[in-house]
Amino acid sequence: MAMALTPGRARRIEDYALIGDTESAALVGRNGSIDWACFPRFDSGACFAALLGNRDNGRWSVAPLSPSNEVRRRYRAGTMVIETEFETAGGRVRLIDFMPIRTGNPVIIRIVEGVAGTVELAIDLVVRFDTGQVTPWVRRCDDALVMTAGPDALCVRGSIEVHGEDLATVGRVEVRAGERRALTLTWFPSHEPLPASVDPEDALHDTEAWWRAWSARCAYEGPWKDAVETSLRVLKTLTYGPTGGIVAAPTTSLPEWPGSSRNWDYRYCWLRDATLTLYALMLGGYVDEASAWRDWLLRSAAGDPANLQIMYGVAGERRLAEYEATWLDGFEASRPVRIGNAAHEQLQIDVFGELGDALFQARRLGIASDPWTWSLEKKLLDFLERRWQEPDHGIWEVRGPKRHFTHSKIMAWVAFDRAIKSVERFGLEGPTDHWRALCAQIHDEVCERGYDRKRETFTQSYDHPALDAAVLQASLVGFLPASDPRVAGTVRAIERELVEDGLVRRYSTAGQESADGLPPGEGVFLPCSFWLVDVYVQLGRTDQAGRLFEKLLGLRNDLGLLSEEYDPGTGRALGNFPQAFSHLSLITSAYNLTTVAERPARHRSGRHGQ
Repeated sequence: MAMALTPGRARRIEDYALIGDTESAALVGRNGSIDWACFPRFDSGACFAALLGNRDNGRWSVAPLSPSNEVRRRYRAGTMVIETEFETAGGRVRLIDFMPIRTGNPVIIRIVEGVAGTVELAIDLVVRFDTGQVTPWVRRCDDALVMTAGPDALCVRGSIEVHGEDLATVGRVEVRAGERRALTLTWFPSHEPLPASVDPEDALHDTEAWWRAWSARCAYEGPWKDAVETSLRVLKTLTYGPTGGIVAAPTTSLPEWPGSSRNWDYRYCWLRDATLTLYALMLGGYVDEASAWRDWLLRSAAGDPANLQIMYGVAGERRLAEYEATWLDGFEASRPVRIGNAAHEQLQIDVFGELGDALFQARRLGIASDPWTWSLEKKLLDFLERRWQEPDHGIWEVRGPKRHFTHSKIMAWVAFDRAIKSVERFGLEGPTDHWRALCAQIHDEVCERGYDRKRETFTQSYDHPALDAAVLQASLVGFLPASDPRVAGTVRAIERELVEDGLVRRYSTAGQESADGLPPGEGVFLPCSFWLVDVYVQLGRTDQAGRLFEKLLGLRNDLGLLSEEYDPGTGRALGNFPQAFSHLSLITSAYNLTTVAERPARHRSGRHGQ
């Protein structure tokens, strides 16, 4: 994809590319600036935070000194190695950015390759540790420029001369056709010795080979192979390799609505993504990754069921205290910038269903489990039996008062339903008659209090008229068959009240009806639109499902990356980026559409408890 571009900050969320080493990640702008990078983990303090502020909050720009007439970029086939090609009046130059798969210290490597003519490049490296607020002490040490502050240190090496200037490290270099220059940036704990140098060309070869070997394992064959493979690579990039945990996104506080306070830290692992993650990885043929994710779930959920959280740190940490980074202006003045996520303290009944469904699906898909897994599940079910009738904060983690959210009750039903199926299919022991009675009680209550007979739709919460796209899950998880008229009625209501330009909003944020306790304004939520694709498939509306799916594919950026939300009015991406939930949903919908002609409609969602 080509476009005119002048040097400066990337201004749109979709202007960024993702690179990572399966432990941490960075975002590279179309303009050649790395504006976000966290070391040594996804949830560590950023050393480049210009994404949420400005140059003075840290960035690493490598870009032509003169304006670029065109910029083209792509991931090298089967990899997360990004190429950005700048064309100027004097020639054409290629910037190759990547992070070698972690074997020691995290490294970012930037290789500049002359393609045609001569191009002068400017290097502007501004390091600000602790997410944009701490200026390091810089010194030369052997062949490296070393930047140190507190526990963090970075060293810069390479074949481009750089020097200090106004609390930044800068340089210029002319690159002619056929020439290659490189810079490496390595993070290390400041109390440790200077790490060994990394050969950029060897690292590029090894990184490409690793990614291509990983991508070659993809088992999906269908008309959307490229989109599915890209989404799977995104999931792998967002995986914290040592534990198998998968973060929701590598960023914090990219706004769900520009200028609003709907800004959250997504650099953690959500139990809510459990089933979709497991299923997407298994569909892709990545059994080892699915097993590692299941094991992360079990370790994180272990302990007193009363202490089960909706999210955890990448290693299962429970304390994710939220505070505001007041020194950052926010993306497009969207404040506050939040570090940590207070929603980890909320009661959200639906996660019990997601966890139970994920563990059932793991058994169904052949992932072996230990006997203590079932013991843990039963303890969680005992706790759920005592708590499912309480109000909670729901799937969307509302910051308003608790409610009896319909989706939460449906997922409580899922938890007991999957337990029954685990006993019946896998010879486990459990009080199935008692669980069946609970399922019937929950089912009756949801259909009585969570269904609006006049409007023929399930509602967001009991005894309340507001709609919520989360209730599309009713047929996807098997709570009702797709043939039930209440499913079609709910779809009609959502189409009528929550669809904008063919895309689905989670719920209305306007007026007193909103449950989230925040100012109005939000984009359409892409996973909800994928859910509508899946329900269309169940209903036999395959042409409509296909059209909506293709529309959603068109919302990816030029590299195939999806955000959490989208603004139909401006055609811009919104929310943290790239978003695992969106890519998981893409994979599931692609699979459903691919198999629509082969499987009975009632089994096509991939979430049904079969």
